[in-house]
Amino acid sequence: MLRLTELQLPLDHSPEELEEAICQKLSVSSEELEEFSVFRRGHDARRRHAVRLVYTIDCTVKDEAGVLARYKAAHPRDTHVAVSPDMSWTPPVSDGAVCASKPGYRRPIVIGAGPCGFMAALMLARMGLRPLLLERGKIVRERTVDTFALWRRSVLTPESNVQFGEGGAGTFSDGKLYSQVRDPRFLGRQVLREFVKAGAPEEILYLAHPHIGTFRLVSMVEHIRAEIEAAGGEYRFGCRVDALDLDPATRAIRGVTLASGETIESDHVVLAVGHSARDTFAMLAESGVEMKAKSFSMGVRIEHPQSVIDTARFGSSAGHELLGAAEYRLVHHASNGRGVYSFCMCPGGTVVAAASEEGHVVTNGMSQYSRAERNANSGMVVDLRPGEDYPDDPLAGIAFQRHWERQAFLAGGGDYKAPAQRVGDFLAGRPSVSLGTVVPSYKPGVTPTDLSKCLPAFAVEALREALPLFDRKLKGFAMEDAVMTGVETRTSSPLRIPRGEDCQSLNTPGLFPAGEGAGYAGGILSAGIDGIRIAEAVALAITGRRAEGAALR
Repeated sequence: MLRLTELQLPLDHSPEELEEAICQKLSVSSEELEEFSVFRRGHDARRRHAVRLVYTIDCTVKDEAGVLARYKAAHPRDTHVAVSPDMSWTPPVSDGAVCASKPGYRRPIVIGAGPCGFMAALMLARMGLRPLLLERGKIVRERTVDTFALWRRSVLTPESNVQFGEGGAGTFSDGKLYSQVRDPRFLGRQVLREFVKAGAPEEILYLAHPHIGTFRLVSMVEHIRAEIEAAGGEYRFGCRVDALDLDPATRAIRGVTLASGETIESDHVVLAVGHSARDTFAMLAESGVEMKAKSFSMGVRIEHPQSVIDTARFGSSAGHELLGAAEYRLVHHASNGRGVYSFCMCPGGTVVAAASEEGHVVTNGMSQYSRAERNANSGMVVDLRPGEDYPDDPLAGIAFQRHWERQAFLAGGGDYKAPAQRVGDFLAGRPSVSLGTVVPSYKPGVTPTDLSKCLPAFAVEALREALPLFDRKLKGFAMEDAVMTGVETRTSSPLRIPRGEDCQSLNTPGLFPAGEGAGYAGGILSAGIDGIRIAEAVALAITGRRAEGAALR
């Protein structure tokens, strides 16, 4: 099979024109082209009045070797035609069930039911290793009820919210399924296949920027749970891990202790707790697990009418069904040395309350599959540095987050309303006393105020410099009535738990730090990829086999 990349066609081309373009690229007749499929479809909107679709195509042709040789001879420097890579995934062990049947076998524990945790548990279950998945929050349908209680009635449940519960933080998000992580083994493709099998739309396999949306994510994680249980795994909800049981001499994992006081024995524990398990990080520090402070970013959510973004990005093609609601990605290096960038952009979505601790306000973005809401929103964040903005200590970033989340809570009125400000007022340095034509989507509501009270001074300075420059790239971005809502603090984990080539903690054997919370992922897809890597490492550790090189990192 051959793979063609960067094949461009006009937005309104026909299927016949696509086939003709493939034949023309390979210099073959339609009879020689046996079949083809779209591996990826994106778009090039650099010329917004002439948007083009960009394809990656897998195809089979008669005399594949001859066609490829002729193409390379005619185009020696062109790398856009090659043999399709092997993207299959094979479990590293096939005798897991044999190991699990031996006397004294202690099944692996996975802590956290987010994308990293459930992908690790799914792979371990398929290998016959009968994982136990512990989740501090609730089953996804019950969790949804608790989350809506905050959004609609200002009632926060600390153990069941946007951050905690089945599906993790990704359940209440845009459901983006693309990542910029290096993935030479195509594990991301395996994650997408599993999601499609669990009910996600098949288009996520070929769209350049696929997404699912919250409601579809809910049913998807339910299907994955059912498969894990059918393969011998077990879920336990409402089980917060409060302590690690370590061997006094070697520090090796012997099990975990729950908040209920129950101790569960295990020699292999996957730590996939997400970036907001602050009490868990404190417990790990007390237990002596090696951790390091890591940079992260914070800022606000910014909202514009989706129609403004569509026109700015696509011009006269705005509204085309193949383009959907427009996205954007913006970056600026401010004169004070800070990076300012858009984060987790949600077309046609809403800004949501994402607090997990009482007396704090945190924002995030969410979209449904349709992306049909009135506003576009995105995080607009500024980078932070340990040792400069807060002490170079693993838990100092958490204290920094908490301080500004508390300021946002107070500025919003102390009832989980969020502080908000018109962009025009923010740039002018004056508080907002009312809002304009852009209606903020955040629930349970916003309080017009001065966001400079809720952000570090250097972040305010960098944002004020960046917004007018972003307006030059995206007309209307700095419009007077665009709304900024604070604060966005949970962009990534403020710490990292170092691990070795075997994916185990450097000083706590048997502990496998994983996903966003441990500093090894930054979204649904990258977390799922890391979950597969961790499952492989655990399986190899259980069976006594050694991983080759650093393939599992």
